[in-house]
Amino acid sequence: MKLPQEVIRAKRDGETLDEATIAGFIAGLTDGGVTEGQAAAFAMAVYFRGLSLDERVALTRAMTESGTVLRWDLPGPVLDKHSTGGIGDAVSLVLAPMVAACGGYVPMISGRGLGHTGGTLDKLESIAGYDAMPGLDAFRRVVAETGCAIIGQTGDLAPADKRLYAIRDVTGTVESLDLITASILSKKLAAGLDGLVMDVKTGSGAFMGTLDAARALAESIVGVATGAGMRTVALITDMDAPLASAAGNAVEVAYAVDYLTGRKREPRFRAVTLALAAEMLVIGGLAADTAEATGRLEEALAAGRAAERFERMVVGLGGPSGFLEGSTALLPAAPVIRAVLPEQPGVVAGVATREIGLAVIGLGGGRSRPQDGIDHAVGFSGLVRPGDAVGAEAPLGMVHARDEGAADVAAAALRAAYRVGADAPEIADAILERVG
Repeated sequence: MKLPQEVIRAKRDGETLDEATIAGFIAGLTDGGVTEGQAAAFAMAVYFRGLSLDERVALTRAMTESGTVLRWDLPGPVLDKHSTGGIGDAVSLVLAPMVAACGGYVPMISGRGLGHTGGTLDKLESIAGYDAMPGLDAFRRVVAETGCAIIGQTGDLAPADKRLYAIRDVTGTVESLDLITASILSKKLAAGLDGLVMDVKTGSGAFMGTLDAARALAESIVGVATGAGMRTVALITDMDAPLASAAGNAVEVAYAVDYLTGRKREPRFRAVTLALAAEMLVIGGLAADTAEATGRLEEALAAGRAAERFERMVVGLGGPSGFLEGSTALLPAAPVIRAVLPEQPGVVAGVATREIGLAVIGLGGGRSRPQDGIDHAVGFSGLVRPGDAVGAEAPLGMVHARDEGAADVAAAALRAAYRVGADAPEIADAILERVG
């Protein structure tokens, strides 16, 4: 095995690393032979120099094989969806039970907040008792009994990625196409999936800010995953505004509950969720085409079967029974909740979406360091979108804060994130492209 510093030096200088060298470095990352500083330097070298397709495949394979690779024996296809991250992206919370209600099995291994984006695990841990890090036996049981389980990476599944993921979050290397590809696919391959649907976001709230960058990532993921024998499709979706009207942890869980129970189903969130879930059903052979799949998914929502699967997942992973009915009382609430008015009336012409994510972190709803705790109660709700009218009676949103001072700072950040004008802007489609 080459010394870690020699591997870093080689990649820093633009050399191509062979499979054995990459495997040795990742083994050191797993067993502690590679320090945190060395891992950070490697990530930065990859960020600037990039990886070839062969290097990308080798890195993905090494990270997958750094721990347990699951095998399933279930009466339906094992499917998953993964998002590259955005603001107000609560899709996983509703999509997993929707697909489960249609006959799929969704063992979803999700992450915590990364950079300016929220993390599905942080959202679910807003639910008292929810065990986001169960053992593999409990994970298997809940998937088999419920059809879905959303958990974090245990020490058994792609442990090398778990360590590198936390380092990327705080070293400015989150956006690396190569590291994103390897991180996502190592977890998904370790989960033993039959098929995967990727949600690659682009726009002001996405890691891939341009359509070209999002397309490159989508093609990278589809290419590496398909080469590894896992059927994969990617949708490129718009993130030039928060997808849901909520951004935070408990506020997004409350939003998901409203969606599952039918109290609120916003059109854009619905469009993205149905498109991704429909692709999953088609990949899994549960529908002949996306039109049939969409009909099945909408029927599962209307009949309450998707909501019932979510409830069973929450209970199966340690959360309270009756959560859907009692979520308002069971979720943590911020002491200060108040409207954020625009500086002037008008129509929302644009949103600096990333700044909203950073404002959530400023409230305490995200992390600046891997070891930081978070405040699950804080964030924003009722966020408006481009084309919406705002004014004295129509706020930009509601801030949920721990105290008045934090609310003042967050309100100022939210105002700065919105551009208000006289005319409605042209609105991009929610689904921009399909790759695969």
